[in-house]
Amino acid sequence: MTALRRQTVFAGLDQPTAWPATRGRPQPQRLAIELDALPGVGATVKRKLAKLGLVTVGDLLEHRPRRYEAAVEEVSIASLHGGEEVAIAGEVLSVSKRPLRGRRSMITARIDDGTAAISAAWFNQPWLEQQLRPGVRVRLRGKPGRYGFDVRSHDIGEGDATADFAPVYPASEEITPKRMRGLVAAALGHVADYFDALPAGLRERERLPLKRDALFAIHHPESEHEAETGRARLAFEELLLLQIGIARRAAERERTLAPALGRPGELIDRYRATLPFALTPYQEQAIRELDADLARAVPMQRLLQGDVGSGKTVVALYAILRAVEHGRQGALMAPTETLAEQHFLTIEGICAELGVSCALLTSASPKKTRVDALGADVVVGTHALIQEGVELRDLAVAVVDEQHRFGVEQRKALAQGRAPHVLHMTATPIPRTLALTVYGDLSVSEIAKPPASRKPIVTSWIDESQASEAYTRLTRLLREGRQAYVVCPLVEASETTLARAAEEEAERLRRAELRDFRVGCLHGRMKPDARRTVMAQFNARELDVLVATTVIEVGVDVPNATVMIVQEADRFGLAQLHQLRGRVGRGGEQSYCLLVSRAKDELSETAQTRLESLVATTDGFELAEVDLDLRGGGQLLGTRQHGVSDLRFAHIRRDRVLLERARTVSQELDDVPVPLADAVDELFAGADPDALA
Repeated sequence: MTALRRQTVFAGLDQPTAWPATRGRPQPQRLAIELDALPGVGATVKRKLAKLGLVTVGDLLEHRPRRYEAAVEEVSIASLHGGEEVAIAGEVLSVSKRPLRGRRSMITARIDDGTAAISAAWFNQPWLEQQLRPGVRVRLRGKPGRYGFDVRSHDIGEGDATADFAPVYPASEEITPKRMRGLVAAALGHVADYFDALPAGLRERERLPLKRDALFAIHHPESEHEAETGRARLAFEELLLLQIGIARRAAERERTLAPALGRPGELIDRYRATLPFALTPYQEQAIRELDADLARAVPMQRLLQGDVGSGKTVVALYAILRAVEHGRQGALMAPTETLAEQHFLTIEGICAELGVSCALLTSASPKKTRVDALGADVVVGTHALIQEGVELRDLAVAVVDEQHRFGVEQRKALAQGRAPHVLHMTATPIPRTLALTVYGDLSVSEIAKPPASRKPIVTSWIDESQASEAYTRLTRLLREGRQAYVVCPLVEASETTLARAAEEEAERLRRAELRDFRVGCLHGRMKPDARRTVMAQFNARELDVLVATTVIEVGVDVPNATVMIVQEADRFGLAQLHQLRGRVGRGGEQSYCLLVSRAKDELSETAQTRLESLVATTDGFELAEVDLDLRGGGQLLGTRQHGVSDLRFAHIRRDRVLLERARTVSQELDDVPVPLADAVDELFAGADPDALA
């Protein structure tokens, strides 16, 4: 019985200062016990577990299995045939290791069970060379394959846990799945210490088991159905807490006052007239949604998301000019100087035509320029906008571009001491399911399609052996007057990686395939003036090819650049590759993107899926769903921000039904019970309104 319940039931009665613990009563404080209290966990193992984010008994119990392995038949090596997954057991005769291309390696061990011997292969697990010694007994699960027996999971020494219906946990080279199973088993006695935050009436109505039973079920299920039932119960609680917290944040914002900007006026009419094109229906819809927000005295918090080249900047400038026409100030903050400069170049001419002052403010700006910039109608800048001593005149609308690339405190500082309307802008489309969760207290506007004049970018994927053919095709297009990007993963060579360096690659291309063309180089370590000079040369067509790192990922807009070659494309994430590809296809000409990687059989399944998806579609929203599937929903947006824990049990995309049910339940709760409110506070400890953004 909780303290809250005791106060209700025993109101008016004399109560002891402390109630004695009843047998079996949850003791949540025991979940905070550090893991070296468990048998077999010394200082070394404790340190290895901490690398996985596992510090307490509670962390271990909430370390969800990523899959389960049902029992398979154990067969003799002599009887192996076909492609069925089976288990074999035997003794290691010999071990060898050989490197593969791209820093990969393969361990091969010869296994004998008395009936025959076979080679077994492990990829990218070099530490096994020390564990697989001749004479050691092993039990392997896998299937016959290209290298003999392709191992999916293994036990070294005695033990056959992988033969049973067993959980397989996210682990590391230092903590094997088998060891993790043993550690979780040792901690399972503590599931009784979980107090259930969900009210009994809600659990009964939703037919939910107790939290302790659900946790036990995911670690020790009798079937996949039982395991999934337990996971869904835990995921529902996570999503409910998240929705309650989001609703609380939205309610708090409603109590804050912002300048009401009324309806659009004469300046906006002139702005529309200066545009050399008609806005798309999606842009017009976004503008209508902005106008509705800006007319209210409640600070706008709107997310404007659209694929690369969809025309978000036009809409963002509209919002900024709404502030200017009321005598107030607008600001646009970008994460890099390159992007801030690109935005400034894009909007300065329009502002000048409208009689609106516009200034650029970055860390490279001279002191006098900084002072003048702060008084401009429109200020475009980097994080320099929020440095100490920088005081904007009268900020009414703030646009934060590529907002996920800013830290929580940086985004917060832009509005510090003020209550401006804020438009968050991203060209990394966020799946609708993720937007419901992460941006639940933000309104979301989408520019779902680019202007009709844009042609889809033709994307191809080849391996390194065909790279020379790629440059042959490139030179043909360059001779027709087009320009191109060549993207490399690193700035300079490193002894620890085989990745090409932008500087070395630029020099190599000048001597080899592109010796007849003008090749420039751009990367983040260059001084701002040098970067600006190179970009100006590329814009002016004084360079034919720009070899660059991901500094060109966002904001660079050169319509004549119609070709992109991405070297070692398998090293990039899906969203990043899509952003890079968006640097071409910005004019009316057909554009091409060529992804160059290692041979297909050397790539992981995930890397292959990423590259195949990019070839299959140019739709950023569709790719965002694929990316979410590949990364999973646990780590929100793939970036770890202070203040809100990662979801441990919910999968944002697959759990859409659960998410929508959690939203409904959160809205139906007239009064949030104390235990549930406490759990929300714990989840959102230290978070600000943008902590999930």
